[in-house]
Amino acid sequence: MEFSNSYELLEELRKKELLKNKPKYWWPDAGTFEVVVGAVLTQNTKWENVEKALNQLKMKSELCSSGRFSSGRDGEWRIEEVASFEPSYLAELIKSAGFYNQKAKRLIALSRNILRDFGDFENFKENVTREWLLSQKGIGFETADSILCYACFKETMVMDAYTKRLLKKKGFEFESYDDMKEWFERGVEENWGKLAEIYENDLNLCYARFHGKIVEFMKNG
Repeated sequence: MEFSNSYELLEELRKKELLKNKPKYWWPDAGTFEVVVGAVLTQNTKWENVEKALNQLKMKSELCSSGRFSSGRDGEWRIEEVASFEPSYLAELIKSAGFYNQKAKRLIALSRNILRDFGDFENFKENVTREWLLSQKGIGFETADSILCYACFKETMVMDAYTKRLLKKKGFEFESYDDMKEWFERGVEENWGKLAEIYENDLNLCYARFHGKIVEFMKNG
């Protein structure tokens, strides 16, 4: 697989049907508060471990309603539940994700800060900025962009270890996370006229599926 820019890489990955039978935005339950929880839990661990932790939340915690990690108005009450947890209780539920004491404290603090600064999850989705997320303890570039892309549907692409590994293998190296991100987004935006119809005129859908294709390719390649 050869490419000189991100558009050519995307075209190569599109030929492989890597996201067949995957959700539209690739990340499970995109647009919900579960993405925020998952983005924090996935730090320094495999997604399989995150899924175990999310399942524990779904089955055993007060977040659960009729066996699902979901409820009424776009996830608002779920944030309120997380914000009210004792760290030791949440830590026990998310143990499989590793660093569980640290992640429990960060999730509770993040939930409380969302409620304090935005009032509810819907307002958070609409108005949160990358700068706000990066100002939260334990939220780095990848976690912030994951939340923006998959929970808030903002136009941003996520860079992760899979992405860096793929590029390095092909001789592309960047000085910073944002340099790599800019390279990816520039290639897509410069060729958006060729991609818009494929991705329903939704630039973020393109970024989400592009990231998903890279992850699936690297995991299975």
